[in-house]
Amino acid sequence: MALLETIDSPADIKKLSLDDLAALSGEIRTLLVQVVSRNGGHLSSNLGVVDLTLALHRVFDAPRDQIIWDIGHQCYTHKIVTGRRERIGTIRQRGGLLGFPAREESEYDVLNTGHASTSLGFASGLAIARDRKGETHHIVTVIGDGALTGGVALEALNHIGQVKQRLIIVLNDNKMSISPNVGGISRHLNYLASGRPYIRMKEVIQNVLKAIPGVGRTLFDLARKIEVLMRTLMVPGSLFDELGIKYIGPINGHGFRDLIKELESAKKHDFPVLLHVVTRKGEGYEPASDNPSSFHSSAPFNIENGKFLGRDKSPSYSEVFGRSVRCLVAADRRFIALTAAMPEGTGLDAVQKEFPENFFDVGIAEQYMFDFAGGLALGGFRPVLGVYSTFLQRAIDQVIHDAALMRLPLLVGLDRAGLVGGDGPTHQGIYDIALLQPIPGIVLMAPKDENELQHMVFTASRLDRPAFIRFPKEPGRGVPLDDELHELPLGQGEVLRRGDRVLMLAVGPLAYRALAAAEKLASEDGIESTVLNVRFLKPLDRERILALAAASDRVVTVEDGALRGGFASIVRAELENAGIQRPFLALGVGEGDVPLASREELLAHFGIDAAGIYRSVKAFVQEQ
Repeated sequence: MALLETIDSPADIKKLSLDDLAALSGEIRTLLVQVVSRNGGHLSSNLGVVDLTLALHRVFDAPRDQIIWDIGHQCYTHKIVTGRRERIGTIRQRGGLLGFPAREESEYDVLNTGHASTSLGFASGLAIARDRKGETHHIVTVIGDGALTGGVALEALNHIGQVKQRLIIVLNDNKMSISPNVGGISRHLNYLASGRPYIRMKEVIQNVLKAIPGVGRTLFDLARKIEVLMRTLMVPGSLFDELGIKYIGPINGHGFRDLIKELESAKKHDFPVLLHVVTRKGEGYEPASDNPSSFHSSAPFNIENGKFLGRDKSPSYSEVFGRSVRCLVAADRRFIALTAAMPEGTGLDAVQKEFPENFFDVGIAEQYMFDFAGGLALGGFRPVLGVYSTFLQRAIDQVIHDAALMRLPLLVGLDRAGLVGGDGPTHQGIYDIALLQPIPGIVLMAPKDENELQHMVFTASRLDRPAFIRFPKEPGRGVPLDDELHELPLGQGEVLRRGDRVLMLAVGPLAYRALAAAEKLASEDGIESTVLNVRFLKPLDRERILALAAASDRVVTVEDGALRGGFASIVRAELENAGIQRPFLALGVGEGDVPLASREELLAHFGIDAAGIYRSVKAFVQEQ
């Protein structure tokens, strides 16, 4: 019988020998590769923490002891050993396990996570709450070196060092977030990772001095004073020690003996401790370890050769965005591309490779990225930012206070806008319209296809104010891409079809789905519709929309964003203000959790695929 089949809870791990743990680790890695090769998912990060996860559950008594996973995309092994082994094959599938921790899924999942850098703040609050209630359990947070660069994580470290509660921080250092980490903190961790000889030497000297009868303590106290000088010479200024957090490490994250020893030792301290654990992304599967960025959030692949399956030949919206920005940079070196730790994900690696001097990866720091971009703009440059819609939420204050009020010419590509498949509720880009539309002076666009996207990038590059372009995570339609880029008339939509019964106002690629529904309504039901590709959500093509609405019997809006505060709310208010009363149907994402499913399944779930639009509009027309 395979060892893995005997593991139903963390209690089973405590019975295993070190050799058994190593064997179990291999079985879990094999299972992870098999599952992700079928389902897609976060492979390289999960392979890297198998040993660490087993060691944590060997040493600590979860769920009494609380283990918190920052971001959470590396939680697959945690799920396997906490009673979800038999369901791991459903991960990221409709009706299956989420790819991130979820409190509703298991008592072992302390937080619902999905965005970086949040764990330390929660851990600090939980530790204070525990101490105030007189409880004694341990609180352990696992945070990566990439997530540690996030501002909220640094704010938490500053406070943890001040209040000094009993807390264990496991720093999972794999030198990666999605892409290789950058910046001063990354360099500091790399230096610490080479400082183990100093730490071991210090421990030996301390033990020897303490053992000398009579004078040992005096010499030891003197040695502690000299230690400041030693540390300056050999490991200059450990950030964590200076903050008041005891630093232990570096520790081999793939050696059970050292991991278990150091974790057991950390339990004895009554102040915050940071264990610097060095792991390797993709450990145990060569294609993932050789190319961890590609296997960070992996598509299904062939296990034998690591080749990805079923990739559409059409360029993605992200790729077209990146290529378009590269064209801007090639033509005018004032354009500078910025990303927050995801050059490949946003397509801006196209700029990074060809024009590295015109590219900056600021790490997981969206707020800083917007202010950095603002400084570039004030200095006469034209910053272009690539950011996922769900992560834009972290920088709304900077958008309002630091960009819009000064009308700075920032060009922002909002990748993964709308419904996002596979990652669950934490990664949905459904709030950007509601968040951005009240902000004065900005431009907000949504292309119907990848060709329109490249023209929108060019259009935004000519503006003297903040411009946002929202586009989804889905394959492009494969439309021809124009060789020459041109400006789109600011604030003007595009009529794709004309009819007098229904006016459909569609946002982004849903315009094609609305058009397909309109053609079916006409051919099968005799219902003629006008379909408007909105293109500009701000400034809105107000006069055209009002004229089309006045000439139609009914008005329908179609968007893959939140209905409350979204595009439907904008149109409804404009009609009311103009005194145009028409039956109104809003199709989009209603309130409530977004289920785990693929993008196409989500569009169908909310009735905004072509079939759903057809059914809803037909029923809407037949109501009266």
